Amino acid sequence: MNIGEIARRAGVSRSTVSYALSGKRSVSEETRRRVQQVIDELGYRPNASARALANGRTNTIGLVFPPAGNHYTGMQLDFIGSVVEAAAAHDYDVLLSPSGADSDRSFQRLLAERRVDGAILMEIRLQDDRVDHLGEENFPAVCIGRTAQPEGSWWVGLDHTALTAACVSHLADLGHRRIAFVNRPEHLLRAGYESAHRGLDGFTEAAAERGLTVRTYRCGDDAPAGQECLERILREDPDTTALVTLNEAALGGLYRGLAMAGRQIPRDFSVTGVVAGRWAETVTPPLTAADVPAEQLGRLAVELLVERIGHPDAAPRHHLLTPPISLRASTGPAPGRR
Repeated sequence: MNIGEIARRAGVSRSTVSYALSGKRSVSEETRRRVQQVIDELGYRPNASARALANGRTNTIGLVFPPAGNHYTGMQLDFIGSVVEAAAAHDYDVLLSPSGADSDRSFQRLLAERRVDGAILMEIRLQDDRVDHLGEENFPAVCIGRTAQPEGSWWVGLDHTALTAACVSHLADLGHRRIAFVNRPEHLLRAGYESAHRGLDGFTEAAAERGLTVRTYRCGDDAPAGQECLERILREDPDTTALVTLNEAALGGLYRGLAMAGRQIPRDFSVTGVVAGRWAETVTPPLTAADVPAEQLGRLAVELLVERIGHPDAAPRHHLLTPPISLRASTGPAPGRR
């Protein structure tokens, strides 16, 4: 089925059908209804490439993901799913581009060939050449996170500084004086991952304000690394009674390490952090955490991008989210404070 057949059945020219579909030129309401009726009867769907040529839009957005390791974390998968669902609600498809830098060929094709109308960038770095490149190209984009100079860009992010500080304050209020911080892997901090650096800043600043004794650790994104990290924490400072983590993927290993060491949560050791809510509920006992609202992040990012695509001259906007800590069963008074 093609435009020619629709034109024949509707009794109009091919160009009239094209104008009715694209809206580039006005057609009478009666003609538009007649064309639409034929389209509905035939179940016609315009060819995506032809539609893009006709109206300059692909109705596709790119989700640019630089792989952080050999697997995606639960939080990342939740976010990807939320973007796909939110995009569908706006009649957009999603093209996943696993790109890491502005020299990456996949990322370059996304821009040079205009395969998408705009892009959402995950895993933002404090100094991110992808963001710079998109800005130079005036290509519609929304970042998940903030660069060191976020002015002039569109972004949605979590206030990791405030969230980790809130976790520290919660533990300090429970009487914990020696606390560890379990961050993301070494290579991500070297790369300048925004969430890891801002989370570390929030932890160290809050700990200094409360006069706490702390140690910070960089941990691989998997359970074995989490267990190894926990063993190191107890080896280097056996009097540690609590930890804060940004590393959702290592959480199961941290719990296992405590169990192997004979430390019961929360009687002997408290655990808290910043993770997706449904993952905080999968461990036993459930994790007291600042729940990452992945669905909200994805929805807001898509809404901002659709707005930017539709209004290229609009002033940049952003959303900075600070979800409250959900109190569950993994934190309690420090030993000796009950």
